[in-house]
Amino acid sequence: MAFLSAVFDRLDRLIAAALRALQWLILPVVIFLFLQWPLRDLVRSYSREANDLGQWIFALYVAASVTAATRARTHLAADIVARRYGRATRAFLMRCGAACGLIPWALLILISGRNLILSSVISLEAFPDTYNPGYFIIKIALWVLAGLVLAQALIDIARPRPEIGA
Repeated sequence: MAFLSAVFDRLDRLIAAALRALQWLILPVVIFLFLQWPLRDLVRSYSREANDLGQWIFALYVAASVTAATRARTHLAADIVARRYGRATRAFLMRCGAACGLIPWALLILISGRNLILSSVISLEAFPDTYNPGYFIIKIALWVLAGLVLAQALIDIARPRPEIGA
């Protein structure tokens, strides 16, 4: 049991480190998506490149944001009803939701998206409108999202955090 606890602790630290690194992607997203208008109107070039780059960075940012919101307990929830439940009941419901909803969904995305994502990565798929490289990164972001959700769900089932009780 100590081995599993160590594995989940390491996984928890790994997710926390990944989220700390990925949170900074919002800065280039804002910069590139803002720059597309001055580039189009004043420079008259590179606006589509800025947009494409902003899109794939945004896809990675959103992939990380879902798990970050889950960890911070700030995502949408039926909290108005759940507040009346005891801590043990909320912890049980959280585990059931992770086991019956999040894990199957994440596995479905990881498995069913395999051919689509791998073919995109192997061919280094470009954006369809501009032929700029990097479109495959948007598809990789789907696996990042599902992988982070799966890992967090496993952690939440194995070791619920103290604020929700166990």
